[in-house]
Amino acid sequence: MRGLAVLLATGLGLGYLPIAPATWASGATTVLLLAILPRLAFPAFVALTLGAIGLALLVCGPAEKSLGHDAHPIVMDEVAGMFVAVCGVPAIGHAHPSHAITLGLAFTLFRVFDIWKPFPVGQAQRLPGTFGVVIDDVLAGVYANLALQILARAWPAT
Repeated sequence: MRGLAVLLATGLGLGYLPIAPATWASGATTVLLLAILPRLAFPAFVALTLGAIGLALLVCGPAEKSLGHDAHPIVMDEVAGMFVAVCGVPAIGHAHPSHAITLGLAFTLFRVFDIWKPFPVGQAQRLPGTFGVVIDDVLAGVYANLALQILARAWPAT
């Protein structure tokens, strides 16, 4: 079981990349979202987002036991954070089924908030165990989502 948890928590091994594994995982999630987001109704995407958070909470704890507390290879929390970042955000810029502009902005904003860790993102990282690993990325995703919601209203799809 722990081996499967490590495999999933490391984004199928993506977390072992030597440079910026969290950024690579966020980028890979962006590509995945580019493929699936236009095909899903909002309730299905909410379910996937909650599933990504649940999976992160489920696998990051056992992975920490093998890899260490919030070890760099653990990137499932970034995957969950990216899902949160775009959940319910309308397309920004041009009406296009790929939502490419929105996803590019989501990636950038999520990484900024994940690295910067404004209050309470940084404090959430101090939560015990898997919650500290996952919740800070979920909150960074919330910040990115709020920024995208504002941008979507300032720059509506045409």
